[in-house]
Amino acid sequence: MRRPELFGVPRVRPWSWQAFLLGFAIVAVSAVVQGACVALGAKLYFAAFLPSIFVVGILAGAPAAVFAVLLVIPLVWWAFMPPFFEFSPLTSAYADSINLFFLLAVLLIGLADLCRETMAIISRGGLKRSGESAATNPQ
Repeated sequence: MRRPELFGVPRVRPWSWQAFLLGFAIVAVSAVVQGACVALGAKLYFAAFLPSIFVVGILAGAPAAVFAVLLVIPLVWWAFMPPFFEFSPLTSAYADSINLFFLLAVLLIGLADLCRETMAIISRGGLKRSGESAATNPQ
C-alpha cells in the first residue's frame, strides 16, 4: 500500500530517526533565515521558525514538531536575543515572546496533525459509509 504524499513530497513516519533529523535540518535552515533577518534589523525573534514548525508537523508528525520547538526556544534565547550568543536572564518582554511562540507552536502542531490525518483519510479513499446515519430518515 502506498503512503500518502503531499504534492509529491514523501512524508516521514513519526517517531523515526528520519523524522527527528528532518526536524533538526528544517530548524537549522530556519536559523540561517532568521540570522539574515536579524542582520537586516528585524526584532521578531521567532518569525522564521513558525512556518518551519508547521512544515515539520505536516511532513514528519507531531513528535518531530515538538522536538523542533524544544530546539528552537533555547536556540533563539542563545543566538537571537541580546546579548547575542550567551544565555542571559530573560526580561519580561523576552519571556512573553517565548510564551507566545510556544502557544502558536502548539496550535500549529495541532493544525499540522489534523492536516496530516486528513491527507491520510483522503489517500485511503475518504470516509466510508457505515450504514444508515441519524441524518437519513427512511420515512
